[in-house]
Amino acid sequence: MAHHMSERSGVATISLSLDEIGALANRVFSQNGCDEANTQALTRTVVTAERDGSLSHGLFRIPGYVASLRSGKVNGKARPVVTHKTPVVVSVYGENGYAPLAIERGVPVLADAAKKMGVAVMAMTHSHHFAALWPETEAIAAHGLIGMACVCYMPFVAPHGGRKPIFGTNPISFAWPRPGKTPMVIDMATAAMAQGEVQIAAREGLQVPLGTGLDSRGELTTNPNEILSGVLLPFGGYKGSAIALMVELLAAGAVGERFSFEAAEADNKDGGPPRGGEFMLAIEPKLLAGPDWAEHCEKFFRRFEALEGARLPGSRRHKNRPAGGKRDINADLVARIRALCQ
Repeated sequence: MAHHMSERSGVATISLSLDEIGALANRVFSQNGCDEANTQALTRTVVTAERDGSLSHGLFRIPGYVASLRSGKVNGKARPVVTHKTPVVVSVYGENGYAPLAIERGVPVLADAAKKMGVAVMAMTHSHHFAALWPETEAIAAHGLIGMACVCYMPFVAPHGGRKPIFGTNPISFAWPRPGKTPMVIDMATAAMAQGEVQIAAREGLQVPLGTGLDSRGELTTNPNEILSGVLLPFGGYKGSAIALMVELLAAGAVGERFSFEAAEADNKDGGPPRGGEFMLAIEPKLLAGPDWAEHCEKFFRRFEALEGARLPGSRRHKNRPAGGKRDINADLVARIRALCQ
């Protein structure tokens, strides 16, 4: 195990292969109360995040996962139940487990409904979502469908003009299938910066852009530690604030789960994610646009990619993906995770 200093910040890192990352995740989940099905689903989630360079959603999340398993808040042996309320409304009851297994069980049912009916929605409840959102929309796109998903979280983000939080970081993800190619995938927090990214900046002693958040006095600051004890701001002022509001209504109001403020009130503050819901939508482009939809859209993508300096959202992740090789992981984090293996 070679320790070395990361170029970026002088923080000690360890090189691990994706197999080693998977083995570590598998061990820590199975030794902290997860059954086989949940262990496998969570491990896949962590490995795909590290594989695609989505560092704030991979191993970085494991201490929070473990805290909520140990506190008993999250059911590590949850058996998600998938039901059809109508042919186009799929409901997934997560049995207070983590979202990955519920998503893996629900998405094929959602996709099947959308292929038959042209469109379908999925309401996920009683689950704990702690990962990136792109894996589920990308899974919908793998079925040749347009996918959208959103979740709310705990109130960390003030609305435009306010200084007190009411929104979660409220991410939204949208995936567009491109037959024969990797899909085009958008995944973004409606906060100016995802909370995990702010936490990583704090850990590595970096500053964040002005406008990311306010300190505890309600003043703008570039210090991530001050923002973590203050409040995040939405991206793009009132526009990001409006989208965060939409996510709150879709991911809580529309599925009958907790709003961010309710999730915080009910949470035991163990450091893991609160209980909440997720809204998912799948659309069959062939039924809407006709059989030549993909060809038509490729014309648009070619035009877009020919613009100098333009790159499609998600392309950095897709470039990271085939690079096998080792990943440089924060050494303290690896030590913390190993200590969580009983």
